[in-house]
Amino acid sequence: MFSKVLIADDLGSINRGVETILATLGITNVDQVQYCDDAYLKVKSAIQKNAPYDLVITDLSFKIDHRDQKLASGETLARQLKSEYPDLKVIVYSVEDRLQRVRNLIQNIEVDAYVCKGRHGLMELAAAIHLVHDNKIYVSPHVEEALKPSSNLEINDYDIVLLEQLSKGLSQDEISEYLKTNDIKPASLSSVEKHINKLKIQFRANNAIQLIAISKDLGLI
Repeated sequence: MFSKVLIADDLGSINRGVETILATLGITNVDQVQYCDDAYLKVKSAIQKNAPYDLVITDLSFKIDHRDQKLASGETLARQLKSEYPDLKVIVYSVEDRLQRVRNLIQNIEVDAYVCKGRHGLMELAAAIHLVHDNKIYVSPHVEEALKPSSNLEINDYDIVLLEQLSKGLSQDEISEYLKTNDIKPASLSSVEKHINKLKIQFRANNAIQLIAISKDLGLI
């Protein structure tokens, strides 16, 4: 089992819950931080001291306050850690349940597990720790569809064009005209409506504004 773990979450109550689960697994050498920059510096310092962490458990969202941060989110932290220390195990523990984001974290950033906070979150976290220790990937059942081969999760160039035009404030009628002018097919209004509705469902967005925000958050536009 892991012997040294770092928890990165800006909520002390969450940290305490995670620490309790770690204790039940026999892991008592645990450090906590509330900023991603601090997490990165602790990992780097521990490696330099030849006393590295075996596992980092991080949230995705960190509240912005008076302190300037180079790494403002758990996603940027995970990307930085996996880029510099690919053998370091990283588990994301978050309320976020957008499939595309989960998929990006697992397949592109290559985090080792994605656990959704919730009623069974801590139990799932314990299961994830066991699997990650055995070099296996864990994804909460709630979002495991993110790893299934499915065209519904694929974002193609056409989708990106729609999202970009939508972000510029164009109506669906105007987007249709833009597509026709630039010889991008399908360009009919019904096709535009269908694809935008598909994207809303895919990203679990309630409206166009939320869809744009999610797309920007994921770095799609």
